[in-house]
Amino acid sequence: MKRDEILDTAKTYITKDRAATHGGAEDSFGVVATYWSAHLDHPITAEDVCAMMTLLKLARIKGNPRHLDSWVDAAGYSAIGGEIATKETNDD
Repeated sequence: MKRDEILDTAKTYITKDRAATHGGAEDSFGVVATYWSAHLDHPITAEDVCAMMTLLKLARIKGNPRHLDSWVDAAGYSAIGGEIATKETNDD
């Protein structure tokens, strides 16, 4: 798969398919951050969740670099994290 196809697939996942199934990413990652914060007894942000999920995908890529889904998901998590992190800037 070519790089533009990987990004297009990630875009589809984060804007349509998974959003319809799991709800809005910012809300979902906020809930995950709340759970992880409680479990770790340390504050975690939605941006942290995106970064950690990207790292999870990178670990999976290390185990099997030919599994395309991990590459697509890593791109998607990074895009969502960037959007969440810059939301205040975008709203101005």
